Amino acid sequence: MTPFAIAGVQMHVAALHSNVEGMKERLDVLMARFPWTQMVVFSELAAFGPLHQYALPFPNDTLRMFQDEARRHKIWLIPGSMFEKAEDGRIYNTSVVINPDGEIIRTYRKMFPFKPYEADISSGTDFCVFDVPGVGRFGLSICYDIWFPETTRQLTSQGVEVLLHPVLTGTTDRDAEIAIARATAAQFQCYVIDVNGLGAGGVGKSLVVDPTATVLHQSAGQEDMFPIEIDLDMVRRQRETGLKGLGQVLKSFRDREADFSVYDRSSGTDAYLTTLGPLAIPQQGSQAGVNTADPRSALGREPQDYKPEDNLPIFKRVSGTG
Repeated sequence: MTPFAIAGVQMHVAALHSNVEGMKERLDVLMARFPWTQMVVFSELAAFGPLHQYALPFPNDTLRMFQDEARRHKIWLIPGSMFEKAEDGRIYNTSVVINPDGEIIRTYRKMFPFKPYEADISSGTDFCVFDVPGVGRFGLSICYDIWFPETTRQLTSQGVEVLLHPVLTGTTDRDAEIAIARATAAQFQCYVIDVNGLGAGGVGKSLVVDPTATVLHQSAGQEDMFPIEIDLDMVRRQRETGLKGLGQVLKSFRDREADFSVYDRSSGTDAYLTTLGPLAIPQQGSQAGVNTADPRSALGREPQDYKPEDNLPIFKRVSGTG
């Protein structure tokens, strides 16, 4: 058994003033109640809330305070995320990984800001993978990133066994996101530590999912601290023998016969996507998607001409190329 104790902190997040002292207080309470905790994860944008007007350059005094707290409690600390103002003026949604010596060992910029709603936030391009000595390999993604399985595919293909996932979801799609968290755990045979906030920080319902897609804990709509001891040997066993002795999905992906041309942007396989409208917030009375051509005709083919057995990439069928 390779045990490791991770605690999520689901707390109320304010939008108009700093939440940093509240995070520090909750961290003190958590470590007093559950001193066996080895890693603590807060929710997305927990420190200053969801308004990017409070963006700060990195490093900053708040990060240094979190470094001091990690060192004082001898824990790994992921203090959610905060808006980072880069030297070129761009703003990123950025998280850090702090080790028990108080060192920032990784910085991660969210790859998929929630556009079009977060139109002013830039996208990161680098993945976050780090090792906890004597324990295992961890990866970090932020909120909307998990809706794109390519992000977790990249992490787990590098051996990530635990996906740390700070979230700020205060909208009606939280139940869908919970389903995605469970599916991610099953698809990639990993633990998912999904920590949401409250108030301006979300609707709660944080959860911890094991590699069998079993929910080990799910919070409700109130403040919660949930330390869970995970077992990395379970991940390794399941990756060899399959989920409940069944699907060995990582090995099946490794041994695949198919390549996916959709990831080659010059292939034309994704031509249908170019027929979709702009990435824009719907307005009152929007007719977007109403009386719109279906995929069979959107690229210039009549519906009656479509044959399911015609398995050429649709771009090639339309243009006659290659």
